[in-house]
Amino acid sequence: MLRLVLVTLLVAAALGGCKMRAIPGLLMPGSALATPAPLPPPGAFAAAPMGAIPGVPVVVNETYRLDSGDRVRIVVFGQDNLSRVYGVDGSGYISLPLIGPVCARGLTTFQLAAALAGELKRKYVKDPKVTAEVDVYRPFFILGEVKKPGQFAYVNGMSVETAVAIAEGYTERANERKVRLTRKFGGVMSTVIVATDYPLQPGDTVYVLERFF
Repeated sequence: MLRLVLVTLLVAAALGGCKMRAIPGLLMPGSALATPAPLPPPGAFAAAPMGAIPGVPVVVNETYRLDSGDRVRIVVFGQDNLSRVYGVDGSGYISLPLIGPVCARGLTTFQLAAALAGELKRKYVKDPKVTAEVDVYRPFFILGEVKKPGQFAYVNGMSVETAVAIAEGYTERANERKVRLTRKFGGVMSTVIVATDYPLQPGDTVYVLERFF
């Protein structure tokens, strides 16, 4: 009997504790479910090679997605008239002789090469061999509390700190610990607060915040 009373008291205390911790009226709004998640890491990570620094991710460049402003070097073997550097226009297309505009936005260079090969094979070339690589990345933007805000050429492997250096450093009022970063991910613009060692991608917008003390 005593054991039954003790069990009853323990259950009542547990339920009471749950009620004390609950927040009445706390619901997940529908808008939160549609809100973009925080920015993912910049590219898929491959296994680190021998001798790599532990904890430092290895970025696979093949995961880079093309967009307006990128310039892509296309090589079609045996077709010198098609092999050149093409720009991705504001609509996300590149235009090649013979096959016309091809959508490049959102594709990796490997996917673009495959798409071009498919178009060439369907129309003109029996067995086309096509390669694509980024010749010039689209620029990044840095605004806010830096000495020279504006648009700058992207440097492969750069971080927020690199971007600040290119913009000639912080102003006296800058928050030097974190910045606001805006990036398009999955067709949606996402904005988060990141540390200054966060890696950048082409097309990113960095906003250096003002400190309050």
